[in-house]
Amino acid sequence: MIVPAGYAWRQAAHDCVIGAIIALVSIPISMGYALVAGLPVVCGLYGSLLPIAVFAFCTTSPRFVFGVDAAPAVLVGGMLLALGIEPESADAVRAVPCIALCVSAWLFLFFILKADRILNFISRPVMGGFITGIGVTIICMQVPKLFGGRAGSGEILELLRHIWLEAHCVCNLPSLASGLATVTIILLCRRFFPRFPVQPVLMFFGAGIVFLAGSDTVSALGIQTLPAVGRGLPPFSLPDVSFLFQRGPETMLPEIVLPAATIALVILSETLLAESNIGSKYDDAIDTRREVLSYAFGNLAAAVSGSCPVNGSVSRTGIADQYGVKSQLMSLSAAVCMLCILLFGTGFISYLPVPVLTGIVISALIGTFEFSLAHRLRAVDKTEFVIFYGAFFSVLLFGTIYGVVVGIILSACTFIIRQTRPATDFLGIVPGMKGFYSLTRRGSQARAIQGAVIYRFSGPLFYANISQFCDDILRAIKPDTRAVIVDASGITSVDAPAAERLLLICSKLRARQVLFYLAGHVSAVNDQLRAYGSESLIYEKVVRPRIPLALSAAGFVEPYQAENAEEALGSYYSEQLAEFDWAFGTDSERLKTEIAQSLAESILQRGDFDAELVRREALKLAKGWWNDADEDDFLDVLEMQILSLHEKDAVPSEKGRVALAIEEKINLRHALLEEKLLTKSRDVMKTLVQRRHRRTKRLKDTHPAIYEHFELLNERYFTEIAMEHPELAKQLADLIADAEKE
Repeated sequence: MIVPAGYAWRQAAHDCVIGAIIALVSIPISMGYALVAGLPVVCGLYGSLLPIAVFAFCTTSPRFVFGVDAAPAVLVGGMLLALGIEPESADAVRAVPCIALCVSAWLFLFFILKADRILNFISRPVMGGFITGIGVTIICMQVPKLFGGRAGSGEILELLRHIWLEAHCVCNLPSLASGLATVTIILLCRRFFPRFPVQPVLMFFGAGIVFLAGSDTVSALGIQTLPAVGRGLPPFSLPDVSFLFQRGPETMLPEIVLPAATIALVILSETLLAESNIGSKYDDAIDTRREVLSYAFGNLAAAVSGSCPVNGSVSRTGIADQYGVKSQLMSLSAAVCMLCILLFGTGFISYLPVPVLTGIVISALIGTFEFSLAHRLRAVDKTEFVIFYGAFFSVLLFGTIYGVVVGIILSACTFIIRQTRPATDFLGIVPGMKGFYSLTRRGSQARAIQGAVIYRFSGPLFYANISQFCDDILRAIKPDTRAVIVDASGITSVDAPAAERLLLICSKLRARQVLFYLAGHVSAVNDQLRAYGSESLIYEKVVRPRIPLALSAAGFVEPYQAENAEEALGSYYSEQLAEFDWAFGTDSERLKTEIAQSLAESILQRGDFDAELVRREALKLAKGWWNDADEDDFLDVLEMQILSLHEKDAVPSEKGRVALAIEEKINLRHALLEEKLLTKSRDVMKTLVQRRHRRTKRLKDTHPAIYEHFELLNERYFTEIAMEHPELAKQLADLIADAEKE
């Protein structure tokens, strides 16, 4: 699919221009990865001609870039090493297209087997760790070339040893300086000028310096250049597969075909994942099965062209995305540009400095790192954080092929862990509101129903998690519990051991005079209970369509009585209890402080406090997560920031008077909000008072001068509301006393 449906043809010229930029960026990257794969540099250019044109006609993605890239290149380089084939030799030139042909055959087989579904079983942390590990491995291979040495091979320990030895034997400072400068410039441009195609600029700049200074002068400085490449098209012929049967007494076929399956698997998973990511960003209709076929045809084109296997390029796709590409005219344009270079422009290749080319490759690989993903995982999911680094270190220590195997095993482990430890919760009610709410959710004001345990289990119930299910229920039972109701809306299936244990826990609870119900599950679960011999649960009406029906069967009548219900909460509930805190969790205090800092400066500059204006600005900065409870809590933080700015002022007299007037208006707003909050829910106000108490205690330790001023303002505030709102003052005083006791 060259252009998507509804394509605006006025975009065509733009896409073709970006295709030319992609071709220029591909020159150094493709040549660098050709060297990684053990091929002459010109073979990298061959891989950027026919394969991407074929992909453009076959793909369903309008903006994805295909070509010579890191993962297949390093896998092929490792295969040549294992086979004892010298990189860039005649045997390498014959062997690598055969590898590409085998990879293509595997991809055709994957298409027949509908293997695109593998994407559902390789987790994002596994793929992130795998790709990052490959990137680090290739960088370590390439590092010696920065200072004039030979590229390394093997795993991380061998590579580090090779770098150390090469640095002691051959360390050319001009070469190292040019390579490091290349990496630095590219990274800085990526940070500050992301749309600027710096790689081809540096490539032509390096070649120009060599041309002007002379190759002999550059060589005398110890800076290597690439060998000359003749003009002309790729061979465009099927690989010589007889080569696989001609080396030694034993055929190399098993040593080629089986590792080629690993390369095909890497191409399939890495490219599908990246393509799905960019497709979801723009809501592109990606046909994943057809994409596998496009990868197969692309690698067949690579084999015919004499190139190494090819796959999707995340870095070049990122460039295309930055420039707003919307069709595969970009790929066709890039192929045409590469054709022109091969026919008329290969003469400049012999002027390319190796450290500059190496620096371009290293910077491209740095762009594939996903350590930021690991950082996010560490904050939210320790298991996936460990899985990320498990995949990462398996690639470093055992190689890319074993890394794929470990990655698949880790993905399976992730799936098993999630199934054996599904999300669970206990539910309660909020008087005055319909439905059942989590008792443990952040900011929740739900309360358990007196005499009932409502337990939510979100996952299939089977032999590996049924013990957790039973243990959670038994631990939750209290002396006054009359019924246990399982919210089974998340239970999609049960197996035979789970069905048997459900019978056991039902009878065990009955012996303790506690009723047991399953409610809200899909009807297929009832079919499974009957199939596994637990039909008595159905006949005895232990299963119920909905939780209210189970409660009714157990003798609970609406309105349900909440535990420790000293008062009805009304409908105010936790929609009004710090929505901002619920949305942003542990970051909420920091974000409120940042918002307060921003608004405090503008308030002092205006010299006035406009409550509605501040509310609108805060609502905008908080992305809509804001309400009366959030605002009342936020006013404390805002006051502290205004006091802090006032304290730092070198001439405080005028600003002091302004700040005092602002603080009086803030206190007036406090009074209005707190009166409103107390009429809705005492618990809401209690939470806010406790938070205010903790915040002022921290302020006392960190900023005693501001604390003293803040306390004076609080005293004045209470004096004023005691006169104008005596009932509000009394309730607040009680809440403050409770907070101090706690």
